[in-house]
Amino acid sequence: MNRNLVKCITLISLCASTPAESRELPQALSVPGGIAEIHLGSSHQPAPKVYFNQQRVLVTRNRDQWLALVGIPLETSPGAQHISVNTPEKSYELSFNVSYKHYPEQHLTIKNQRMVNPEPEDELRIAEDLKHINQAIDTWTEQEVVDTAFSTPVEGRISGVFGSRRFFNNQPKNPHSGLDIAAPAGSPIKAPAHARVINTGNYYYNGNSVFLDHGQGLITGYFHMTAIHVRPGQVVKPGDILGTVGATGRVTGPHLHWNAYLNHTKIDAALLIPDDMPRLQMRNRK
Repeated sequence: MNRNLVKCITLISLCASTPAESRELPQALSVPGGIAEIHLGSSHQPAPKVYFNQQRVLVTRNRDQWLALVGIPLETSPGAQHISVNTPEKSYELSFNVSYKHYPEQHLTIKNQRMVNPEPEDELRIAEDLKHINQAIDTWTEQEVVDTAFSTPVEGRISGVFGSRRFFNNQPKNPHSGLDIAAPAGSPIKAPAHARVINTGNYYYNGNSVFLDHGQGLITGYFHMTAIHVRPGQVVKPGDILGTVGATGRVTGPHLHWNAYLNHTKIDAALLIPDDMPRLQMRNRK
């Protein structure tokens, strides 16, 4: 039997331990950078194929309904948006509303000036890095069962939030793409859900990195590691060690930068662990 097929079967069987009828879901928050939950009808019918901005959307069974989990790009304007739904019988559109959300500013000082203003040879490396990163984000695994019951990948405190408008050495840069969890260097980073490793590498900005495929376009990334303990193609279960916290790439100190993607869109990873966020945030008040 094909080895990749064996891995997919193994991953599906692991995920199946969570009952489809009551599977934990990410927090729905229909804002730029958030997740829209859209009900699609009875799950007694075959799962429809759904698209948003020409990108395939994750569809999961929730009790007796099909549910679309739509990643909303950070640059989306508030107002009505539409998904395309395709079934064997018909194709149609459903609308949903995106609300405004304010994201804070964050000002950071970076000692390595090349991490703020890269030199020409750095730009060449960055462009090559993006090819590999985008290939990982483009991954689509046709998988009926997707494990959306996530746990926190590292113990620490929240040191940076998704979507914040960032300034490095007083220069405006792209909004923050992930959730930062500060922890001592060497702290273990654990797989938060069942997944398959699709990419590992050392990248200019992200440092030592791991990307996980959870199925149907749900991808997570783990950046700035000291060490990587997994390899591409490896199937991981919740709690498996992916690597250790470090300070590689563009950083101000040791932490895990955690990215999440849906339908090739960066979303707030905090929405994957809504029940645990208050506990992590309380650590900033001590």
